[in-house]
Amino acid sequence: PRPILDMSYSRHFLDFQGSSIPSSMKKLVVTKLSQNFREAVTLRQDSPVPLPGDGDLLVRNRFVGINASDINYSAGRYDASVKPPFDIGFEGVGDVVALGLSASAHYTVGQAVAYVKAGSFAEYTVVPANQAVPLPSVKPEFLTLMVSGATAYISLKELGELSEGKKVLVTAAAGGTGQFAVQLAKAAKCHVIGTCSSDEKGGFLKSIGCDRTINYKTENVESVLRKNYPEGVDVVYESVGGKMFDLALNSLATKGRLIVIGFIAGYQNSTGLPPIKAELLPAKLLKKSASIRGFFLNHYFSEYKMALKHLLEMCERGDLVCEVDFGDTSPEGKFVGLESVFRAVDYMYMGKNIGKIVVELPHSVNSKL
Repeated sequence: PRPILDMSYSRHFLDFQGSSIPSSMKKLVVTKLSQNFREAVTLRQDSPVPLPGDGDLLVRNRFVGINASDINYSAGRYDASVKPPFDIGFEGVGDVVALGLSASAHYTVGQAVAYVKAGSFAEYTVVPANQAVPLPSVKPEFLTLMVSGATAYISLKELGELSEGKKVLVTAAAGGTGQFAVQLAKAAKCHVIGTCSSDEKGGFLKSIGCDRTINYKTENVESVLRKNYPEGVDVVYESVGGKMFDLALNSLATKGRLIVIGFIAGYQNSTGLPPIKAELLPAKLLKKSASIRGFFLNHYFSEYKMALKHLLEMCERGDLVCEVDFGDTSPEGKFVGLESVFRAVDYMYMGKNIGKIVVELPHSVNSKL
């Protein structure tokens, strides 16, 4: 028996606003392994709403985050042993609507929480209480910090060795995680260079402190770096891969550090990898005493709570811009409802977003009060 608090004895139970939580819900499920998100993922209309166990929260998702790696997950690249069908979506923000007995020691119904856990592309998600992050309110800005902000914060802190005056290059700087790399490097008194794909993105980057923006559609990144930074750059925060990786590697200064947090240019390939010219890698690193460091957030969960606490404080103080892109300018308009996750993933791979792509999940509340 799993004791559940805040549920009536009937099949339906009441949430904190007096509206009935349904017995079934919509969710996205990977039904076939593919890097083509639309091929891989199915919208299920009538999945049972899960019940929280003793140490769990049932969260009604209000906002869910889109990540480049959603298509790596749908392609089964992280764990070959997991076979479809399985749930997808990495992060969500919402309200606690029911909880188990042990979980009620720290949480209450109606509380705003965020979490990082597979299965967020659903109307309701069960989240272990010890993995939830209590929030002051349900705001989409907080969602930007969960994966994107934490990745930038921990990777730069642990691997970047930032100090005043260092030159930091951020690729895809106007994206979900790039926006934080720019601001955190600037907060460390570094000189920040950001690559982007439009003048509009360049304007956004300048507004958050970027010293030099490079629109790679209209400027040659390599030429700009060679001309303006002949000694090279000290740190590269790199998430694009392919030609951008090669270019970043060639632009490193003596003792420079290249931090790889992803390679989105290759995720849509069947292998998931963009081709790079790596044959000369040992010679290039040796010549400059340079290094390449990979960063995967899952390996740094020991640092996670501390990083998130700091980021949330900065966000609350207004010291951090947490740009959210709801797809208002996309052809079919704002991303609302689980159906629009497919469009949101396409939008990301078209490189249209400024900031973190977030999908809103509206809930009609039938209050009985």
